[in-house]
Amino acid sequence: MIDLLLLMASIACLSVGLAGAVLPLPGPPISLIGLFVLNASKYADFDRTTLVIFTVLTVALSVFDYYAPIWGAKKFGGTKYGTWGSTIGLLLGFFFTPIGMLVGAFLGAFVGELIGKAGTNQALMSAIGSMIGLLTGMIGKIILCVAMIIWAGTAVVEYFFMMNT
Repeated sequence: MIDLLLLMASIACLSVGLAGAVLPLPGPPISLIGLFVLNASKYADFDRTTLVIFTVLTVALSVFDYYAPIWGAKKFGGTKYGTWGSTIGLLLGFFFTPIGMLVGAFLGAFVGELIGKAGTNQALMSAIGSMIGLLTGMIGKIILCVAMIIWAGTAVVEYFFMMNT
């Protein structure tokens, strides 16, 4: 009975984690919890290397995801005004939807650059860079969460396949 509860909790964590890859939730860490919960059940027995790799990837991607819009704004010629604007806009947009985060980072970088006396074209480039950085982080989170779901799903299918043979 406990294993079934662990399986259901794992499925919930993996599902919420995937949703969190695009919503303002910590998607990959929630998915990682799902892997560890599944590993505690009889349905999976991940080796230590697998769990360490997913943990390292989760931490690295979480850090990258925070800095990606800032990096994107700088890469496209943004200044500290655009960087700060992007960060503030992202944080304000965080309370809404993924669209709010994108729009917030974009508008924040744009307005920040205008406050810093950049021209409209430069402000637009910084805003585009910020949005590209944010999308890059989001895509990375989706890929990592899907990889964890596939890994977990494969383990569960193997368990049931081995039981029926």
